[in-house]
Amino acid sequence: MKRLVLLFAAVFMLLAGCKGGYSFTGASIPPNAKTISVATFPNYAATVNPQLSQKLTDDLRNLYSSQTSLNVVNGNADLEVSGQITSYTTRAAALSANDDVSMNRLSITVKVKFVNNCDPEANFEQSFTRYRDYNAQLNFSSVESSLMAEIVAELCDDIFNKSVVNW
Repeated sequence: MKRLVLLFAAVFMLLAGCKGGYSFTGASIPPNAKTISVATFPNYAATVNPQLSQKLTDDLRNLYSSQTSLNVVNGNADLEVSGQITSYTTRAAALSANDDVSMNRLSITVKVKFVNNCDPEANFEQSFTRYRDYNAQLNFSSVESSLMAEIVAELCDDIFNKSVVNW
């Protein structure tokens, strides 16, 4: 029984001594960080999808709000995410046996700046790119919205993981 108590005490002390907070989502946030701001991502891509900027910004805010205890605020915050959409392209991704295009690829790239005012060593600037392939026989406008939503979800996960998940 004494060994079990000592084991629990040792585990508790080990966990209490870890740097940063812990959540069941895997987020590791400095204990003194209470707020996060996510600025609107302006769209500087050569081809502009009018919904992309708002979708990316809203989904990123929702991810931080639902997966962390941080309060999403406008303006100055303990953690700050900003950036821009730098590329939105569709191009051929695969050819068929007849040298016809069989698959096209939609790619989206965002440049992100993360500022951690509690731990400046965690700051970063990085570009993230994700893509989806689709059948070239399909009309792009009929699949664009769903492809964009899937890509945005992956980009948000990438940004979230880089900024607050320290595995």
